Amino acid sequence: MGIIVQKYGGSSVATPDQISAVARRITETRQKGHSVVVVVSAMGNTTDELLQLANQVSLNPPRRELDMLLTVGERISMALLSMAIHELGYPAVSFTGSQSGIITTDNHTNARIIRVTPVRIQQALAKGQIVIVAGFQGVSERLEITSLGRGGSDTTAVALAAALDADYVEICSDVDGVYSGDPRRVAGAKRIEQMSYEHMQTLADAGAKVLNAEAVEWARRNGIEIRCASTHGPQEPGTRVRRTDGLDHPRVIGVTKHPGLVYLGPTDSGIQAPDSLENILVAHGASNAVVWRFADTWAALVPRQNIHGIDAFKGAISNLSGILIREDLTLVSIIGRSLTAPPAILPAARDILSQHKIEIHGQALEPNQVGFLVDATKADLAVSVLHDAVIGSVN
Repeated sequence: MGIIVQKYGGSSVATPDQISAVARRITETRQKGHSVVVVVSAMGNTTDELLQLANQVSLNPPRRELDMLLTVGERISMALLSMAIHELGYPAVSFTGSQSGIITTDNHTNARIIRVTPVRIQQALAKGQIVIVAGFQGVSERLEITSLGRGGSDTTAVALAAALDADYVEICSDVDGVYSGDPRRVAGAKRIEQMSYEHMQTLADAGAKVLNAEAVEWARRNGIEIRCASTHGPQEPGTRVRRTDGLDHPRVIGVTKHPGLVYLGPTDSGIQAPDSLENILVAHGASNAVVWRFADTWAALVPRQNIHGIDAFKGAISNLSGILIREDLTLVSIIGRSLTAPPAILPAARDILSQHKIEIHGQALEPNQVGFLVDATKADLAVSVLHDAVIGSVN
């Protein structure tokens, strides 16, 4: 048997009882003969609570100090999970990102993994130990503690799987796979048994919370299969994300939304984005903003959760002339393939939104994504009616 990397998100380890349940699931995997490496996120809403603490003492916290603070959350959950596994009679050891050999760039709060040298993990596995790794974090070549941004624990897991030549990586959450829509909100959402890296990455970029987009890119480059499964259900791969050459894919994969966006756009068409905008985005940890460029205008969509020092960020943007800031819009997207080819998706989708009195404030059309900016209060309705119209009917 080979190595399996499992990742558990914050909702899976939110309480001591849940941590104990996860420990039992891990040991069941070990009983099947696998070596197990586990990546764990901070408990529940710990990261948000730590951010709130930071914002109570500083309107624009230094990003280095934010990394020192935020990475505490994963260290708490990794130690508790290791203790719970010991309680079940299995040897386990916990490592921080730096102890695991996760080397990153210097970009605090939004670092990228450069390489992984998992020497201590390999030594622990050779001793028969279950290894628990703190997700979301690493260390720069200047020995600074860094964090990988929201969803970074997914990237930790896939990067470790690649470095350890693991059989696959299992992303465990409250949902038993990837669906055509959020099954908690969209009636009739269908679970997708397998999908390509490219489709999964587009879904992630468009706001689907099942997987981090950068993690999918790591998996694609290294040929690592990702299995999205339920933490609390049977150990079965709900959705397998992998190379799917030769398989017949449906034209439309899913409909999703990207809430919590800060919209930046010109007050008048023809105004170009100032050069200093990118510097402001980088300074506030939002360098991964989605920028749409059209014939005579542009728009930047910045996930609010990625912005550190939101008031300072908005103040800096306000000092730039000709830029409008809005926080009341949500991006709703149809994801698939050949969406620009006949039969046209865009006119039909626009008609459906119009029939339900959902105003479109902006749109973008790509071969794998049709996106609409709508009022945040109408986003769930938009997802639901578009899902009803396109899933199954155009596939």
